Amino acid sequence: MHAPDGALERGLPFSMANIFVDNALTRVISQWWNRLLGAAKDGSLADQDEMYASHRTSRDYICNSIGIGAWGMVFPVLTIVITQLTNAELAGMFSLAFITATLFMMIGNYGVRTYQVSDIDEKHSFADYEVNRVITCALMMVVGVGYCMVRGYDGEMLTISIGVYFYRMIDALADVYEGRLQQQDKFYLAGISQAVRSFAVVALFSLALLITRNVGVASVVMAVVAALTFVFLTFPLGLIETPKSPRFTLASVKVIFQQCFPLFLAVFLFNLIESMPKFVMEGVLPYDSQLYFNALYFPAQGIMLAIQLVYKPLLVRLTKEWADPTRRKRFDIAILAMMGVIVAFTGAMAAIMGWIGIPLMSWMYGLDFEQFRGLAYIMVVAGGVTAAVDFLYQVITVLRRQGDVTKLYFITFGFSIFVPILLINFTGLPGAVIGYLIVMAILLSLLAMEYISIRVEFRNGAVWDAEDEAQGRTPTLPVNPSMSGRIDISQADALRSRKKNQAAIHSAREQVRTGKTNVMRARHMRPENATLQEEERRAQHARIANATVSSVGQVSDADRRERERKARVRAQLMEQAAKEKQRAAEAQEFEDDTRALGGRHMAHARTQVVHPRTTRGKHQK
Repeated sequence: MHAPDGALERGLPFSMANIFVDNALTRVISQWWNRLLGAAKDGSLADQDEMYASHRTSRDYICNSIGIGAWGMVFPVLTIVITQLTNAELAGMFSLAFITATLFMMIGNYGVRTYQVSDIDEKHSFADYEVNRVITCALMMVVGVGYCMVRGYDGEMLTISIGVYFYRMIDALADVYEGRLQQQDKFYLAGISQAVRSFAVVALFSLALLITRNVGVASVVMAVVAALTFVFLTFPLGLIETPKSPRFTLASVKVIFQQCFPLFLAVFLFNLIESMPKFVMEGVLPYDSQLYFNALYFPAQGIMLAIQLVYKPLLVRLTKEWADPTRRKRFDIAILAMMGVIVAFTGAMAAIMGWIGIPLMSWMYGLDFEQFRGLAYIMVVAGGVTAAVDFLYQVITVLRRQGDVTKLYFITFGFSIFVPILLINFTGLPGAVIGYLIVMAILLSLLAMEYISIRVEFRNGAVWDAEDEAQGRTPTLPVNPSMSGRIDISQADALRSRKKNQAAIHSAREQVRTGKTNVMRARHMRPENATLQEEERRAQHARIANATVSSVGQVSDADRRERERKARVRAQLMEQAAKEKQRAAEAQEFEDDTRALGGRHMAHARTQVVHPRTTRGKHQK
């Protein structure tokens, strides 16, 4: 039986597309497998030639967005799969294990990703970062096993927890190799690695659960799949597609631990505060409450992710606005505008949840979420507050004061211990949701007061000094605690630009202080140009001296006197340089006049001598 011609014509493009995709995918896999076999035969991955190009900005953004999106969707998708194939209690057990594993992953990451990517000059070798990550990942697993023993897990809960912990440990271990790719401007390869690992985990976990109906077995399969993708993709990519690294040194590894500890502490505390209601629910409420809480939390988390997509491209611009004192009102307006955007997003999400969100969640999970409609609205508000917390953290980082936020996290952590305990024991799941909102509101209030106090200090004349840089108060690389140290490409570019600008500013200041360059230029300058530039130079010196003297307010008397002394010395040096330049210009003018007068005198004398000779020669003839 022959198919109609129209059917053949309609099916031909689809068939050709399938053949093209299959051939392209097969070709890429075959090339990669051949490279791995060749590296295994040579006995070294780092000595292989690089194949993939760098500086692919568009590809970086696309692949990185896909990778982060896939990584973020693993948790909600797997909870839906478990709920549909088993029951809500097992889904709640898996949710609790995943939340705990994500908190422990902060130990594995140790906040090093930002530090590693911003190490453009490679003061630490990649081997140093590798050793650091192996140590932190081993510590993460030790803490995870110890936590299981303390909680008394056994049977299926123990199997689920160990499998999920190991999967998250692979995530943390792969992060250092993906950071190496980002450091070498091949961020798209890091996004591909993350996406492949996430898609493979979701697919094979779902298949294993469909066959066995055992969440513990599926969790072990998830850990094995993550390990295989690391061995055959992430690890080789991190070595083959980057320059060979020198050997590690213990001193350098120790410096990495010391430098990254403040960031690790902030990230860990933030995630601990967020997860505290879930930990309190364990033992007080049944495991299905974990599922309900996390299912209600996913839309709230969407608010924060959407806000990050709005403000992250603007961080570098905000930094430039703040660096210019004349444009700081625009900086304040931008902060207020972003807060308005957060309120608008929160209201839109509440409307969506009230219209289609609750029925959609009931259909996806196969459970009745209509009974939690009021809690869904409260959780959406909590999501808006969390998004505001995240944004204010970035703003305080731009102001070079993120080191002061740690104390606020400790204060909020104290509230996060007893507020959920009281509310959950009295009201159950509603107490967990309300307690989460209260704790996040406390943290937002503290951050808002901290931001206002910082702005008041700067408005009263506070300045940045060398101690700010020494304490790590840098505005270039704001880190989102909830994203475990991942940064944008634009932030790394900003760091490169900042280093170049600092070098140029330092060179210019040295020239101004010594005056050598200007003096040398003055010797080759015409007198009228030298006069004009001298007037401009004096005006600039006056502005610099006035700005230097006026910026010393609101500091201690000793610091004020020292700054005034330095300002006077700097002004004297500038004045001395200006005088030297003026003397050089006057000397050049005198030399030019003398040379011109001497030339006229010699020409006149030559005329008087040559003319008689010429006359006498003619008379003799």
